[in-house]
Amino acid sequence: MRSAYSVETVRAAERALMARLPEGALMQRAAAGLAAACAELLGRVYGSRVVLLVGSGDNGGDALYAGARLARRGAGVTAVLLSPERAHGGGLDALLRAGGRAAPADRAEELVERADLVVDGIVGIGGKGGLRPEAEALARAVRHTRAAVVAVDLPSGVEADTGEVRGAAVRADLTVTFGTYKPGLLIDPAREYAGVVRLVDIGLELPVEGELQALQHADVAQLLPVPAAESDKYRRGVVGIAAGSARYPGAAVLAVSGALRGGAGAVRYVGPAGEAVVARFPETLVSDLGPAKAGRVQAWVVGPGAGDDAATVAEVLATDVPVLLDADGLRLAERDAVRGRTAPTLMTPHAGEAAALLGVRREEVERARLAAVRELAAVYRATVLLKGSTTLVADAAGGAVRVNPTGTSWLATAGSGDVLSGLAGSLLAAGLSARDAGSAAAYLHGLAGRFAADGAPAGAHDVAALIPEAWRDVRA
Repeated sequence: MRSAYSVETVRAAERALMARLPEGALMQRAAAGLAAACAELLGRVYGSRVVLLVGSGDNGGDALYAGARLARRGAGVTAVLLSPERAHGGGLDALLRAGGRAAPADRAEELVERADLVVDGIVGIGGKGGLRPEAEALARAVRHTRAAVVAVDLPSGVEADTGEVRGAAVRADLTVTFGTYKPGLLIDPAREYAGVVRLVDIGLELPVEGELQALQHADVAQLLPVPAAESDKYRRGVVGIAAGSARYPGAAVLAVSGALRGGAGAVRYVGPAGEAVVARFPETLVSDLGPAKAGRVQAWVVGPGAGDDAATVAEVLATDVPVLLDADGLRLAERDAVRGRTAPTLMTPHAGEAAALLGVRREEVERARLAAVRELAAVYRATVLLKGSTTLVADAAGGAVRVNPTGTSWLATAGSGDVLSGLAGSLLAAGLSARDAGSAAAYLHGLAGRFAADGAPAGAHDVAALIPEAWRDVRA
């Protein structure tokens, strides 16, 4: 599992470590890792042209010490100093002794244009509210460079704790981050600016749980249910699907496909699309008596393609089993009905739906995804899976937010969310918590999307068909 920690937590860990180390040792560790990553990216260090964009913070010092190491290996290193009088003294002295040079900020564009490698050490992890005009000018100088760009700790102009980008920011090919991941490196829009992220261990001692978690194959494999010898369909989990309408029967078919491919012991379908569902999946148990009389289920999925059927949504919310709310169900559900539930609730909005629920513009959700998912979870007292380029899962009780690392833009296709709902519903029915069901479903859904697309268009049916392949890949 990749864990990301807030700036406050990282700073505290750094202070504790520095108190036990000789002065400057921690910065030297970071600079050594940064220099090694730069050398690897360059391939040939001797004779290469390296430009350091240096601010006044510690990451400027990291860049200067790393530049000194590269200069000793024969690189031509020039440090462009944003504020020469505030540059890290020890780092600048080391660079100059190694044969490097210093240049004023007004030469940035000229020097970057001729560089083989640019190192962004303008602003560190404490930067908030966007870049100041003079720093923004350095960021603009990198915008059209053909050189490789390496960010120190995180790209300048992105916020470490939130992943927000306010104005101009450096777009890196590689980000070398120290000690631990920062939330902004894993959440869009900032993630897009980070490029490949390389973690350098500098010996920080951190809490067990961070502010953000990104599950990996092994973590998801531990969550996935596996039938035992005595399992039957009820022990594996029966999921109810209340979805579809005369206008959107396909939503029901896709939600059922996600549930069946997700390992449900059985699927009970309630709604007007029964004929379409059975035609595609004859093993589905169809009822026209409504959720309360449909038969035994361990979880419900309600809302995909439901149109204006508020009565069914209310009936499902009144049950005492876990419920997944998606699509029209999010719009039709009464807030107090969700807040008052004693069984788990998993809400799965995209950015537009989340914006409507919070009463803000979609752009506000997309700019501050972490804040939005946390607010929704708190307001509705539910677990919230915020779909998007980086899918986030926040629990009503707080704790670490999960971020899904397997997403792909090929999943931006009609019906993809319906498949995800069915898949997550099957995991809820199998007994996973709402947080684990949402996290595992997003992970498998992302993998299936990658397998289905493989660089070419793929539809929701293709994604659903490859969920078992994603499952096998995770457990391999």
